[in-house]
Amino acid sequence: MTATSALRRLSLFTILVTGLLFAGWAQPVQAQVSAFMQAVAESAAKDRDIAEFYKSTGYKPIWTAKNNKAKQRRSALLRAVKDAPAHGLPAGRYSIDTLSINPRKVKSERDLGRLEVEMSRLFLRYARDIQTGVLNPRKIDSGMVREVPYRNRTSLLKAFSKSSPKGFIKKLAPSNPEYARLMKEKMRFEKLIGKGGWGPKVQAKSLKPGQSGGAVVQLRNRLITMGYLRRNAGKTYDSKMQQAVAVFQRDHGLRHDGVAGQGTMAMINIEPQTRLSQIIVAMERERWINMPRGKRHVWVNITDYQAKIIDNGKVTFATRSVVGANSHDRRTPEFSDVMEHMVINPTWNVPRSIAVKEYLPLLQANPFAAGHLRMTDARGRVVPREAVDFTQFDERNFPFDLKQPPSRRNALGLVKFMFPNRHNIYLHDTPEKQLFGREARAFSHGCVRLNDPFDFAYTLLKKQTRNPEAFFKERLATGRETVVPLEAQVPVHLVYRTAMTQPKGKIQFRRDVYGRDARIWKALQQAGVSLRAVRG
Repeated sequence: MTATSALRRLSLFTILVTGLLFAGWAQPVQAQVSAFMQAVAESAAKDRDIAEFYKSTGYKPIWTAKNNKAKQRRSALLRAVKDAPAHGLPAGRYSIDTLSINPRKVKSERDLGRLEVEMSRLFLRYARDIQTGVLNPRKIDSGMVREVPYRNRTSLLKAFSKSSPKGFIKKLAPSNPEYARLMKEKMRFEKLIGKGGWGPKVQAKSLKPGQSGGAVVQLRNRLITMGYLRRNAGKTYDSKMQQAVAVFQRDHGLRHDGVAGQGTMAMINIEPQTRLSQIIVAMERERWINMPRGKRHVWVNITDYQAKIIDNGKVTFATRSVVGANSHDRRTPEFSDVMEHMVINPTWNVPRSIAVKEYLPLLQANPFAAGHLRMTDARGRVVPREAVDFTQFDERNFPFDLKQPPSRRNALGLVKFMFPNRHNIYLHDTPEKQLFGREARAFSHGCVRLNDPFDFAYTLLKKQTRNPEAFFKERLATGRETVVPLEAQVPVHLVYRTAMTQPKGKIQFRRDVYGRDARIWKALQQAGVSLRAVRG
């Protein structure tokens, strides 16, 4: 079913439910109420949460009663589901076809009781979708291990039955400013597509300042329609075009030198339909994290290669990051947790996967390879390399742990930031500083490396010490591993956004580093989400 046909049927449903159906029902007598109650109980028995709600209310109707409050509830819900596509939700999930009883066929109190339950089921489906997402991220990609903050369905029905229907439903969507801005951008791109988009693609793999010709004119026109260049008749890649390209590059996470190389040109030639799908995916992702993020929190956008500290909605510190490489066992997962402490002069406890897959083959070839690592047994005792025949071990039976003592050459650098989690992911320093100069920075085994870890530490410590820099350096100078608890623990959110807005300025886009957004978009389409072009 197309979105348009679904909306047409929904409009018919609205007329039936709010007008013709209920106008003919008088307040039932006692025998009829019993039939209604029995039908509600039988229909609700298939859904424990709905059954619990109606049991708590004595099986009283909240949708099908002939009173003004019930009418307001019906009107608010039906108006909301009609507007579902504006939120990037699938209209077909809330159409008349999703109900097990057609309002046209309501001929008895038992039918009315079944419709009562179906209306509650429709409400809960819509509420969950707009609050916490249409999809379950864990079923889309193994790297999306986020715990979605699902609401209790029974409590949701109870709260709704006691609230102003219109206001309650309006507050179901995420209240974060990012969601509102994404929704505004969604509407803008729909209108843009309706007007024909950004025009023809640039027919060149790359262009550079000083060039002229037809491809340069195409680039000029595309930059104009994108809003990066004022309308002009120039046919040469001049300084103004170079400045416009540089701003475009900045907004797309590219090295902003003003030269339209192959990477930049590929981004310029991406059509607005693709960008719209990224926006809709970003809205779904916002619903997955629809919860308090913390007055102070750490925000790591994997695709942006940035780690930020945010205080009361404002970025107070930002640094470049290196994230997991794009291979099945190294991609940085998405989840939220709480940072509890930092470790100055950390020991690197080599993860078992790295120990057996990367270091064991080296040790089998040369027992004294990787001499910077210390080998210990299950009791923590150091094991001399010459006493071991490494060829007798494989990935399953290797009995030792590998550790790298604190030093400037340590793989974790000189400080790590811990939010204990079962994924063994954390933020840390690194001796490989050269990687931060790259445009794309997916190189790690999954953890997030920071370009400015000391300044990151100082910002965190400002809340609990007068001179955070002196405090940090004093412990660093000892050379000993030192755990520093955070007096106020800080939520950490590892996210993946290829479309992100700003309070001021244009929407920004990033590459789909791990292909996760493409998988989400495919799943949303299968659920019934479609792109819209708005004309006029």
